[in-house]
Amino acid sequence: MNFQTKFLWIIFLCLSNFSWTAFAQNVDLKNNWNYREEKTQKWFPATVPGEIHTDLLNNKLIPDPFYRDNEKKLLWIERKNWEYKTTFKVAAAMLKKKNTELVFDGLDTYASVYLNNQLVLKADNMFRQWRVDVKKVLKSGDNNLVIVFQSAQNVVDSLAKKDLPFKIPDNSRAYVRKAQYHFGWDWGPKFTTCGIWKTPRLEAYDEKTPEKPYVLNRKIELVQEPDSLGRSFYFKIDGKPVYMKGANYIPSDAFLSRLTKKEYEKVVLSAKDANMNMLRIWGGGIYEDDYFYDLCDKYGINVWQDFMFAGTMVPGDKAFFDNVKEEVQYQVKRLRHHPSIVLWCGNNESDEAFKNWGWMRSMKLSKQDSTRLWHDYVRLFHDSIPKWVKEVDDKRPYLSSSPLHHWSKQKSITEGDSHYWGLWWGLEDIEATQKKTGRFVSEYGMLSMPNYSSIENFTLPEDRHLYSDVINAHQKSGKGFIKLNSYLNRYFIDSTKIKKMNVEDYTYLTQCLQYYSIKNIVGIHRSKAPYNMGTLVWQLNDCWPVASWSITDYDNRQPKAGWYAIREAYRDDKTPEIDLTRPIDLKLEDPKISWQIKGNKVILKAQKQAKYVYISMKGYTGKWSDNYIDLAAGEEKIISFEGKIVNPEIKVFSLYEILGRY
Repeated sequence: MNFQTKFLWIIFLCLSNFSWTAFAQNVDLKNNWNYREEKTQKWFPATVPGEIHTDLLNNKLIPDPFYRDNEKKLLWIERKNWEYKTTFKVAAAMLKKKNTELVFDGLDTYASVYLNNQLVLKADNMFRQWRVDVKKVLKSGDNNLVIVFQSAQNVVDSLAKKDLPFKIPDNSRAYVRKAQYHFGWDWGPKFTTCGIWKTPRLEAYDEKTPEKPYVLNRKIELVQEPDSLGRSFYFKIDGKPVYMKGANYIPSDAFLSRLTKKEYEKVVLSAKDANMNMLRIWGGGIYEDDYFYDLCDKYGINVWQDFMFAGTMVPGDKAFFDNVKEEVQYQVKRLRHHPSIVLWCGNNESDEAFKNWGWMRSMKLSKQDSTRLWHDYVRLFHDSIPKWVKEVDDKRPYLSSSPLHHWSKQKSITEGDSHYWGLWWGLEDIEATQKKTGRFVSEYGMLSMPNYSSIENFTLPEDRHLYSDVINAHQKSGKGFIKLNSYLNRYFIDSTKIKKMNVEDYTYLTQCLQYYSIKNIVGIHRSKAPYNMGTLVWQLNDCWPVASWSITDYDNRQPKAGWYAIREAYRDDKTPEIDLTRPIDLKLEDPKISWQIKGNKVILKAQKQAKYVYISMKGYTGKWSDNYIDLAAGEEKIISFEGKIVNPEIKVFSLYEILGRY
């Protein structure tokens, strides 16, 4: 070996050694986890990321939480404390680093973390990243990690009780930085989970990696300016006004660890394929996985991002504010590089709730307590959060709350964004939309049953009659069936006949109602442009099988009738159709529909006009190219299904056949 070669070899060895010691070493801690109920003896295998309900289910210790009325039988889980443990090895090379940190991107929620029998962390926020210096606690070889989760429900109940007689409306969930839908919603179950919902890791390094420069390559504006009719509300992207067509997005599962990349792709593609250009990430859920935003970036879907507050007031103590500051700045820094995000919004409906939901009376709040609650609200959403956001992202607009005006107030039509629930909650006619379209309608919708294939999956045959205990358990909206039947009575079928209907026919009619409602509401909204510059239906998706406003089903994200309606209404190559003729007033004749199957195509033909022609296939939960279609007399249409199915059992019917049965 000559001198030059030897010198180069020495340099190579030095550089190799430098790269090993200078750069960070990350070790994921996702293996060998076990769990148990606190103070019991037996440990069971656990999955990380995961949550207690899925671990119990995987160990066959509980039944399927979504099946029949199992939800109410599993409420005991949220009242227990649960322990998780693992053992992991640490190499001597890692201990030579100047810094070694234990990092948690997702602990749900009240967690005490012990490393080698030393308490190293007490966490109390599901949305924060927690970093702990553990260099002095780690050892070469085996290390023991234990996490004890306290019952979130017990903790918030205790905090609320401690504050009495002062009350924070309208639920003790207001005290905890945890996904609010975990406490139940009018479309969701009450599974108040705990667990390690994102993969923890060890990070060892000598010098911290510098943060990437933050660059946003488009200009985003939210224009709210006085005009002759009130005050505008629209988005400008790179100087051009954009009409937003979209939906509200909730977490896609009651158990977040179930959400795979494939599942995210189904959900986001359901928005793209329906011609949407915006999703509003609702404030009662979570700050979504990076992959969700990657997909929105890829498909050109703008994201309205709520911070995770929904329908409550807030504690005003320093610890709570400090906790929220860490959450806000961590999440904004994590997400700000996604060009799809166009708005940070403080909360969902808390402002209008305080002013219009009657809390002062129902919760017997004193004037002094009401003043204190509003003061704390203003400090957080008007003063603190916008300041914290601006420190890490000064390139996007901030809105304190959505909306500022209740749907019953005239200003909800003339300024700001509007959650127009005069339809449904107010039982107004769908035609009311013609005079009550706001500047940007960020919530509206019509409830329907889930697809009948879903109902078959969560019921036994004896459950499949209207208002059975199991059917009721999968309908969470207050007086939901009363409201639904009120609309069916006005638009489709006399109320005296509804009680005679079987569940399959009732399901079909509720989905026809959803189709009719959404088609016309969107058509009216879009016809009001540029006065109206946005329409976001409530909601895109479900977190379990349920009667809801969702336009897609939980099972395989299969479209419901509303999805087909909105795909058509959101097209840009034609003016959306408005047809307010009530189906109950139509004089329908037997359309004598015939069909034949060729490969993965079904050719449909009607001899006379057919309304809401619906096609289903036994065992098929994929997407049909179209459904709930109208056929003119003599018209032929081709509908395709996905994949190859041997001997498919097809069922086709229209509004005429269903109404004729009753």
